[in-house]
Amino acid sequence: MQNLTFALLCLISVFTIPTLITADPPNVVFILVDDLGYMDIGANNPETFYETPHIDRLAREGMRFTQGYAANPVCSPTRYSIMTGKHPSRVDATNFFTGTRSGRFKPAPLQNRMPLSETTLAEAYKKKGYATFFAGKWHLGPTAEYWPEKQGFDINKGGWRAGGPFKAGKYFSPYANPRLKDGPVGEHLPERLANETIAFIAQNRNKPFLAYLSFYSVHTPLLAPEGLIKKYREKATRLGFLTEEAFADEEQVWADAVKPRKVRSLQSHAVYAAMVESMDTNVGRVLNALRDLGLGKKTIVCFTSDNGGLSTSEGSPTSNLPLRGGKGWLYEGGIRIPFIIKWPGMTRPGSTSAFPVVSMDFYPTLLELSGHDPMPDQHLDGMSLASILRGATHTQHRALFWHYPHYSNQGGFPGGAIRNGDWKLIERLENGQAQLFNLRNDLGEQEDLIEKYPLRSRQMQSALHAWYRKVDAKHLQPKDSAGPAPWRP
Repeated sequence: MQNLTFALLCLISVFTIPTLITADPPNVVFILVDDLGYMDIGANNPETFYETPHIDRLAREGMRFTQGYAANPVCSPTRYSIMTGKHPSRVDATNFFTGTRSGRFKPAPLQNRMPLSETTLAEAYKKKGYATFFAGKWHLGPTAEYWPEKQGFDINKGGWRAGGPFKAGKYFSPYANPRLKDGPVGEHLPERLANETIAFIAQNRNKPFLAYLSFYSVHTPLLAPEGLIKKYREKATRLGFLTEEAFADEEQVWADAVKPRKVRSLQSHAVYAAMVESMDTNVGRVLNALRDLGLGKKTIVCFTSDNGGLSTSEGSPTSNLPLRGGKGWLYEGGIRIPFIIKWPGMTRPGSTSAFPVVSMDFYPTLLELSGHDPMPDQHLDGMSLASILRGATHTQHRALFWHYPHYSNQGGFPGGAIRNGDWKLIERLENGQAQLFNLRNDLGEQEDLIEKYPLRSRQMQSALHAWYRKVDAKHLQPKDSAGPAPWRP
């Protein structure tokens, strides 16, 4: 009898100890990089010119989604989608705040702030007793009424008005930022943001926390430490690459831009490369801090970007090839992004998933991973990826939608898009002209199949229009009462 009792106690302990461990609320570190392209990191592109060992390590420790998407080809809408789990078209947050450039027509009406009525990701965690922290670029509201501390973050280090360092002036101290005190002259902004994040983690290591590190990097202006710039200039010379002021030999010119645009087709920009490495180094410092504080096994880490790499304007510092386009475009280069989640003890290290996912998915995924109840009325457009992270294979078809009724600074045209399975349709909102691509066979979106598959094209365009109605999407407007009217879906 005593032996049986002992055996039962041993058996109970085997099953209860892990339960007690997993019941402990996990921490969350969310890392968002501004304008980082899908092909910019080694985990996605072993041939990249840039060096990203720490991001690549995170991919080896977690799951890398090879078909991860931003909700929009520019920053503010995607940031809104992460914070709310909703598509930005639901509240007309469809361009960067506040981008109102006109072309042939006026753009759609733009909401330039995240409504306070939203229950943000930070507010959801704060209600569960988490300490919440934000550092870096916000770009979700123009005034203090809409800054991070009004949207669920206990601490705000940096997030303020609509812009980033290009508005504040510099990537080096003094920063001219009312939410980030100046450091020593010459202090580098990515390092400072990592320092603030590490300090918060250390101070809250004995209770659950959400730390949201939103780098201003690698957005323009193109500025980096001189030592790193020198390193990459020498690397480019050693590899026989052209300088950052030049384009590769096979320069592409797109006639489908608002104005014809040249696109960089070789990664060789030394300053941009230095910016990428500096950001990566500070990602590594945060990951190392989690390890050194004994928090690595109880902290979920997410890593992503807000849109594709900048390849058609403002110095065109990176190439997204073989993906077409870049920031500001609805082609893959503008919306396909790095997308990595590390869920310690639950996700097989170094695993990948080809299931198409989008930035709205982070919200419901993190709720489930943290053991919190879903909030379906809030994250209307997101899907929890928890089962995929556990190793399940999804075979269901899932349509993804994009809506960008604006003339982008990077040359992109106003448009909408739908992806369903391997098929993707892009439609121009000026005239309704559409393009159809099969991404499995044509990742670079070079062969338009619209005439070869008319029935599929009509079905996908009809589904896109139904989705417009579902989210009350707004469209282009006439420039004046006497001017031509834009096409209406």
